[in-house]
Amino acid sequence: MKKIRFGIIGCNGIGRTHAKAIASLPDAQLVATADIVPEYAQQLADEFQVKPYSSAQEMLANEELDVVDVCTPSGYHGEGACQVMRSGRHVIVEKPMDIKLPIIEEMLRVQRETGVKMAVISQHRFDAASQQVHKLVEEHAFGRLVLGNAIVPWWRSQAYYDSGAWRGTWALDGGGILMNQCIHSIDLLQWLMGPVKSIQAYTDTLAHTMETEDVAVAVLRFASGALGTISATTAAYPGVGTRVEVFGTRGSAIIEDDQLGYLHLARDDSKEVGAYGVGSKEHGRPKAETAAAAGQEPSALSLNSHALQIADMMRAIREDGTPLVDGYAAKHPVEIILGIYESSRTHKEVTL
Repeated sequence: MKKIRFGIIGCNGIGRTHAKAIASLPDAQLVATADIVPEYAQQLADEFQVKPYSSAQEMLANEELDVVDVCTPSGYHGEGACQVMRSGRHVIVEKPMDIKLPIIEEMLRVQRETGVKMAVISQHRFDAASQQVHKLVEEHAFGRLVLGNAIVPWWRSQAYYDSGAWRGTWALDGGGILMNQCIHSIDLLQWLMGPVKSIQAYTDTLAHTMETEDVAVAVLRFASGALGTISATTAAYPGVGTRVEVFGTRGSAIIEDDQLGYLHLARDDSKEVGAYGVGSKEHGRPKAETAAAAGQEPSALSLNSHALQIADMMRAIREDGTPLVDGYAAKHPVEIILGIYESSRTHKEVTL
């Protein structure tokens, strides 16, 4: 099988994760890197023995590429993705898809116009726990969904935000804990619970010197009628595990640090549960041991999930199908986050 040839735009940070994920796939080949800071492109190119470029335009003009991964700061995602698609290549965009809805709409328009495929990174949809819970939701195994929560009590030092002039800015990061870190959990929550109908929220900056928020709390009403919450911060020293919780009238599931920490379904019970239910101590599933949580260290992000999502894009290309997280799917978590910001700013409930 002919290998699918990749290029990467944006080589400092998450671009290295993409490069390692591509290198782990036997039918994928990293060909070139590009960064406006030449030494970043050179460093990554040297590590993977590929060709470096100091501009995306030069790389696109000189290399035979099938897919290009856009790993630039968030505020440049739309510009880079449209440039790639107009060159006739498929594109994988790091999260968030972009930080502004008009730019996201333009990305979707360019994709329709060019006929190429676009995927946006939401790698935790590919975790085994997420896949299992989503399958159970589709089977209605939880009964009527009534409550869904995303809890992200992470830690990022001031040095983290000082490490890049774009971090924690409205212009290029598009937000703080919500747009940069919590977007993964927000995407999982709405993927499992269904579309969000309305939002009431608060955000603040309590522990860092930065433009955007480092703590946020939101109350959600889903289109199904279920309620939910999002609570997130990068000021919870030293960084605690992430939880996505799904509760229904016939079952409950808790995903902790990307593992299935708890699952109980009425259909598996040999006898009816009493009026006061059961305690999680008797019926919980032991939490699998994991590597250092991403809540403490960004480099703890799993390569495996990125590789699975890149492989999904390759499947879509070969089968002329649709990636699991295409542009239309990736738009939803950004809409939710922007709704939280609007609610916090106006002190009003926001309807999506």
